[in-house]
Amino acid sequence: MSEKNDIQDIVVIGGGVVGLTTAFALQTAGKNVCVVERGALGMGASYGNAGTIADYAVAPVGTPDVLKNIFSLLLDQKSPLTIRPAALLSLTPWLLRFARQSLPNASANNAVAIAALVASSLQEWKELAARVGATPLLRQNGCLYLYESDASFAKARADIENRRRLGIAVELISPSELIKLEPAFSLSQGGAAYFPKATSVLDPLALVLEIARAFQEAGGRVLAHDITHLTRKKDHVMLRAGLVTLRAKTVIITAGAHSKDLARQAGDRIPLETERGYHLEWDMQNVPISRPTCPTARGFYFSPMQGRLRVAGTVELGGLTAAASPHRLEALEKAARQFFPDLPKANRSWMGFRPSIPDSRPVIGPSSQGADVLYGFGHGHIGLTLAPITANILRDLCLGRSPSLDIAPYSAQRF
Repeated sequence: MSEKNDIQDIVVIGGGVVGLTTAFALQTAGKNVCVVERGALGMGASYGNAGTIADYAVAPVGTPDVLKNIFSLLLDQKSPLTIRPAALLSLTPWLLRFARQSLPNASANNAVAIAALVASSLQEWKELAARVGATPLLRQNGCLYLYESDASFAKARADIENRRRLGIAVELISPSELIKLEPAFSLSQGGAAYFPKATSVLDPLALVLEIARAFQEAGGRVLAHDITHLTRKKDHVMLRAGLVTLRAKTVIITAGAHSKDLARQAGDRIPLETERGYHLEWDMQNVPISRPTCPTARGFYFSPMQGRLRVAGTVELGGLTAAASPHRLEALEKAARQFFPDLPKANRSWMGFRPSIPDSRPVIGPSSQGADVLYGFGHGHIGLTLAPITANILRDLCLGRSPSLDIAPYSAQRF
């Protein structure tokens, strides 16, 4: 694609895992596609996540239990779910929506909608990884939810049964069975939930870059611009980034947490806010665990990766502009050392942005003003998991086909 005034087939805004996977699906389906990314490819939430294809991740962030404790959670700066105090006023409308979506019926409906999306995620990832030569980066050996007491283990049964009703393969295992899987967690008193189909991504950035390479080898192009303006014209959509103008028959917005303003210019006011996600990494040849493990009460994951242990997670609502909160990283490090006391100083830290929708459902499909602008954002904690699912839906829409999945629950017009 050139930066002249010619009209291109498709421009995908956003070079994370969702955008690149979508672009690859369309390029290999015969479209001419350009990805426009404001920064380095894959260096947002696609880089900083817990590296898990989470077929089990059907629970929305908002649940009746969260609603019951929402004020203590949000106002405690050390809790797994909190809010940056300076952002409280601006976040109030979003929080009210979130509270409504945490009510029992709404939360249950949201779980059903999420479960429908993740159902085929593992198979889709296996096929995509094989196509781009990234199969060695995937390891299917399950994931653990760790319960640190008998009481939390007992309380988890209702959640586990609900996941089973939604088609998730899961089993509750005792502390002795847990030790057989992961000897490093011998101090846990409550056992664990084991999700056998979950798959680790051993290097999330390497996976994204393999998809980018395959996309470009198929003839796709990548441009480094920050698209700030979107305007519909009679026969195309015009995009502007500074002095650069791009024109496309179809624009797909997959810019994660940066999608809100572009969607507004396309005619939709999406209640998207930003979760500031954190991780720490320790370089080591022998990682002490073999599968992603989440101590559920603490809201983070231990994730084994190539040559390092990553500790990733927690939710801090607080916008796109403020600096990282040092106390969040300190809390992650302190919690990690409660399980692994001999950890040295972390080799690196990261803070990035996740797009968060009150009902935890992504926005996938056409804008309310027409299918010349399509959306694929708002995936929250499961963007990595849902990348090929989202890509297939957007590909089918661009090709004039009906997606195999009913996309009404993810429509921009549901708000």
